[in-house]
Amino acid sequence: MEYTVQKLGRLAGVSTRTLRYYDEMGILKPARISSSGYRIYGQAEVDRLQQILFYRELGISLEGIRDIVTKPSFDRTTALHEHHKKLLEKREQLDLLIANVEKTMDQTEGRSTMTDKEKFEGFKQKMIAENEEKYGGEIRAKYGDESVERSNNAIKGMSEEEYAKWEKLSADVLATLHKAFKTGDPAGKLAQEAADLHRQWLSLAWGGYNKEAHAGLAQMYVDDTRFTAHYDKDQPGTAAFLRDAVLIYTKKE
Repeated sequence: MEYTVQKLGRLAGVSTRTLRYYDEMGILKPARISSSGYRIYGQAEVDRLQQILFYRELGISLEGIRDIVTKPSFDRTTALHEHHKKLLEKREQLDLLIANVEKTMDQTEGRSTMTDKEKFEGFKQKMIAENEEKYGGEIRAKYGDESVERSNNAIKGMSEEEYAKWEKLSADVLATLHKAFKTGDPAGKLAQEAADLHRQWLSLAWGGYNKEAHAGLAQMYVDDTRFTAHYDKDQPGTAAFLRDAVLIYTKKE
């Protein structure tokens, strides 16, 4: 069956403007243009639009979606399995948050008690899910599924005190790194203090420490533009400075 841009828009619940934008981006081209100049979409385009909407639901940017679906190696069946897995993870996260709210209501209304650890389980799972969406593919490719799952379990298993310490360490790393960057010396005292704080932060998240993995992650901060943007937000060059400081630190260890 074939569809005009208006009919496809109504079928999928998206605007014709959106479909035209997808065409301009090269993410969803029509099968053909009619003699009257109308965009005509066939079954392949309907299936492609479904994939695009799946990826949008998972929070992936349009640029990221374009990179995925236009690759020659893109396989629809494999993608559907991945969507299914991600949606199940998202449902698990929502279920945890719902259960968290219900337990909190029960405690507030005097029907039950709730441990401090239980109060934060849903939020930890949300953070893990967001990190998986942003960086999961790259991290799993570099360190393997087992290492990533061990890290996720370490975060989920943190006590309230450990979680608070982990978040403070994250802030301390950035604050110390900000000061160290101004010295321009990755081997200096402040830079090495930042590298050690980074080690402590990773050790809590990983449930252990490995200096080779530490150095590899620091290199990824430079190689992956998303990590670089995070560290370079206020001071361009900070990601490379942290990488250099960590490489010096791990050679000393």
